[in-house]
This record gives sequence, structure tokens and C-alpha cells, in this order.
Amino acid sequence: MRMMQQEDLLAELAHSAEAVTGVLDKLLAETDGHENRVMEAMRYASLGGGKRVRPFLVCATAALFDVDEARALRTAAAVEMVHCYSLVHDDLPAMDDDVLRRGQATCHIAFDEATAILAGDALLTKAFEVLADAETHADPGVRSELVAALAKASGHEGMVGGQMIDLCAEAHELDIAQITRLQRMKTGALIAVSCDLGALMGKASEEARHHVLGYAHDIGLAFQIADDLLDVTGDEAEVGKKTGKDADAGKATFVSLLGVDKASEQAQTLCKQAQEHLAIFDKKADPLRALATFIVERRS
Repeated sequence: MRMMQQEDLLAELAHSAEAVTGVLDKLLAETDGHENRVMEAMRYASLGGGKRVRPFLVCATAALFDVDEARALRTAAAVEMVHCYSLVHDDLPAMDDDVLRRGQATCHIAFDEATAILAGDALLTKAFEVLADAETHADPGVRSELVAALAKASGHEGMVGGQMIDLCAEAHELDIAQITRLQRMKTGALIAVSCDLGALMGKASEEARHHVLGYAHDIGLAFQIADDLLDVTGDEAEVGKKTGKDADAGKATFVSLLGVDKASEQAQTLCKQAQEHLAIFDKKADPLRALATFIVERRS
């Protein structure tokens, strides 16, 4: 099977990112009054670029099951709100204390810490408001499934739980199995649910969901390994954030435990496994296949 060329994937990523940004712009409309300051911070955090990989996963998976694009974009925007909230809180002084994100000042630097916390809170809650709206899906049962899936992936059993393990790891050395579990929760859970939401919207069969989730779990881990590699080998200007942070903090990562070469090999293995999970789908899955390769070869 001929693989989609990278330039074609990049064009699709750019188109998807533009479409999702347009939906976010409408959903996060500015208001009157002093409360508009938090909306300004929400817009700053979510409209400032990024590859929009998670929204792309929602839309590309939904397309496998012929989901209406406008509805898929609303779900994609909800996922991006959760992702952006997590970045805002992750950058705070109490967490990673970062000053640069996506090539610009982090939210708490551009505004202030209190406003950044509120902006993150509001992005998280807005995401569930969007998923619960009939405009996202006509079937209330499906909407309930969407809300439950994203809540589980972003809460203590997923992203937040992984972040807690990461904070605890500063005082305890982790082995490769523990690092894998941490990253499947912290990074992988939101990537996995991005695919699952697309499948849920399309009322996919259990077999189809199984293959979609197999793909998603593999690229989620590959994504984090690629991030770890970029932290060691990446150029700060190209990456758009400070590099070398993990080594400076003494954190165990896939790279610190496996070395650059073996970590790269593991990422490539996960990429191939992910693509194999899509064998049951036709050419409509080509963007997902190409994305797996892009994830492990990206430079930012």
C-alpha cells in the first residue's frame, strides 16, 4: 500500500488546524465586563498555534465512520480546549515553571498566575459544555459517552493522574515500566481518547474501536518518546519551548533510561505497530497511517 506523502499530510494537518481554530474562535467569543479578561486568556492559550494533532485525530478517525465534519470539529475543539488547559496549568510556577510555549510567552507570563489558573479551569469546563450540546451529536446517548470518555481520559485515571506521578517522580527514581505507565496516562490518554471520540461519534463496532484504540495507544507512547528525544536533541527555536529541562531536573525519561538510539528504535517500532492496527480500514485511514510516521520524525 502506498503511504501518503508527508507534504500531503502536512497540508491536511494545516487545513484541519485552521478549521479547528475557526471553531474555537466562535466558541470562545469575547464578552463584555471584567470577566472578559479570563476569556482573553482562554483565547490566548488556545488560538496561538500548535500542530493540533489531537483535533486531527478526532476528525481523521470520525471520517472513517462517515461522521459529519462540522460535528467532528466541535468534538475536536473540545479536546483541544482540554489540551490547552493542561498546558496552561503545566506551565505554572507550581508545576514546570515555563516561560515559553509555542514560541510565545506562557499564559501566566502574558497575564498573571491567577488569571492563568482561571483560564485553564474555564477551558476545561467549556469543553464539556460543547460535548453536551445537541449541535455536537443528535443522539443524547452518544453525547453522554463522549463526555464520560473525555472526563476519564483527562482526570485522575488519565492525564491528571499521570501528571501526579510525574511530580512524585522528582523524588523517586522510576524504571522503564513505571515511565511507560506514567506517559500512557499523562500524554497517551488524551491522544487515545481523541481517536475513541471519533469512533464513538460514528457508532463504530467494538472490533473497529479495538483497532482504533490499539493505534492510538501506540502513537501516544511514540509521541512521548519523540518529545523526550526532542528535549535532548532538538533546537529550542525550532521546538518552540525550552529544551534540556528533563536532564536539568534529573527526571527519568525513555531517553535517559534507553539512550537516544534505542529510544528512537522503540518509537519506530511503535509507529509500525500503530499502522498495522489500521489494516482493517481502507484508504480513508491513510492520514492516520501517515500521522504515525510524522509523529516519530517531527522536529517540533
